[in-house]
Formats: sequence, structure tokens, C-alpha cells
Amino acid sequence: MIGWYGLMWAIFIIYNKNFLLILSKSGFKSWYICVKQINSLMKLLFFILTLSLLMVSCGTELVFENQTFQKKTSLPCKENCPHITVTIPIAKDVPVVADSINKKVFTVLKQIIYFGEKPYTSTNYKGLVDSFIASYEKMQKEFPEDAFGWEADIKGSLLYSSDSIINIKIKHYTYTGGAHGYQGFRSLLFDPMTGKTISNDELFKDKKTFMAFAEKAFRTKYKIPENQPINSTGYQFENDEFQLPINIFYTDKGLLLYYNQYEVASYADGPKEIVIPYTEVNSYLAIK
Repeated sequence: MIGWYGLMWAIFIIYNKNFLLILSKSGFKSWYICVKQINSLMKLLFFILTLSLLMVSCGTELVFENQTFQKKTSLPCKENCPHITVTIPIAKDVPVVADSINKKVFTVLKQIIYFGEKPYTSTNYKGLVDSFIASYEKMQKEFPEDAFGWEADIKGSLLYSSDSIINIKIKHYTYTGGAHGYQGFRSLLFDPMTGKTISNDELFKDKKTFMAFAEKAFRTKYKIPENQPINSTGYQFENDEFQLPINIFYTDKGLLLYYNQYEVASYADGPKEIVIPYTEVNSYLAIK
């Protein structure tokens, strides 16, 4: 602040060349009055400048732009040619916030798109899709007699946005051999002011109270007797205790609790979900 204030004083003197001459010919009283008036003017100019900068920064909003990255194998194939398509919302226009969100989304996709024991070392989406196809082509060259119909289809979307939370949904399907592929949804929650990740624990005023409420809703939908263990009808909650899912979504219809395949049930039983209307869940939410 002092730097800006001094700079404005310097500009004033430079563009008013007679200022020093006036001061030298004036008496002390005149000099004091003159400086006091100019000082008031400088404060006004500083206030206007600060307000202008604030208005400009407030006018910049975080926006998302979908980008698609895709690749097919260069090896000969007749049908089910291996391919990968990634469509993802890229945050922009608010550098620090956008950078934080984009890095987190990319990190999550590296956890989804990989083959082997470790994620790829790619640093961008082009490198990620290239690495996926390269893994297939290496496998095909090592086992030329086998047919591998690899594929990956990942689509991200901005599901929900408010002044306090941004929810990005990642729908993904990958197949790298075996009886079937794996598909699911990922929920990424962000603070729109900082771009930092919001954990599920931060969503609720009292997590234990909400869990009790959610368990009743889950038991009602999936017809689990209230006086029986949560796994009594075949579910696979750890330690036979109800838990919230890894992925929680903010939707137009309400708060979606989504359990992916294998999370609390077998692959054959599929994913499980419950949607709780905001009229019922708002009193539990710390972030809306």
C-alpha cells in the first residue's frame, strides 16, 4: 500500500513541474495547506485505483471448457480395434484456482487409466492416452496370437456449481482383457474460491448424525430389516457396519450417495445408490 501511495505522489510531482517551485516561494502555512490538500487527493486516487482493481478481479469468473483426447492403435485389426477417448472439463480464467482443480482431475484420471502395477508417468492428457495405447501394442507384439480388445472411455462433466462448491463427475469405463471391463463414477468436490479439494467429511455439520439418517434411507430402499445387521441380506459393508460411499454427488434432484461396483456388493449385484432430496438433507449439510 505504501508503495502505491508513494508512486502516485511521484507521478503527481512529475506531471506538475511547478509544484516544487510553488512550495519554495510559499510560506510554511501555505505549504502545509497545499500538502494537506494534495494528500487528501492522493488518498482519493488510491481508493479509486483499489476499487477499480477489485472490480476487475471480481469480474473474472472460473469457467470450464471441455477438451477431448483420443487415440487408436496403429497395429492392424479387423474389429474391436483398441482405442481410448477422454473428454474432460478444463478449468480456466482464474489461474491459481483453475490450476489446482486441473491438477487434481488429472491425478484422478491417472488412477483410472493405467495398465500394470503403477500409474503412467505422463504429465498431460496426450501422454496419458499415448501410454495406454502403447501398453496395448507392447502386449500385442509379445502375444501376437491373442486378441486384445482394449478400450477406455472417460467422460467428465461439471455436475454442480454454487458459490461454495463445485462438483465434477467422472464417468469411466476401461477394458484391458478378462471377463469384463470396469466402469464407475467418481465425484470430485472443490472450493470455487481456492480450487482446493473438499473432503466428504467437510460436507456435513455432524457426520455421525447424517450417517444414521442415511443408513435408514439405505435400509428402506434395499429392504434391509432395521433389527438385522446391515449385511444380513448379502451386502458387503466392512465390519458389517454402514458407511457412506467414497463418491457423493450434488445433483439437481438431491444429494446422491453412490456406491460403485464391488464397494458394498458383488459385481453381479451392480452399483447401489440413494438420492436424498435437498428438502431432507439440507439441515445436515455444512456446504450447499
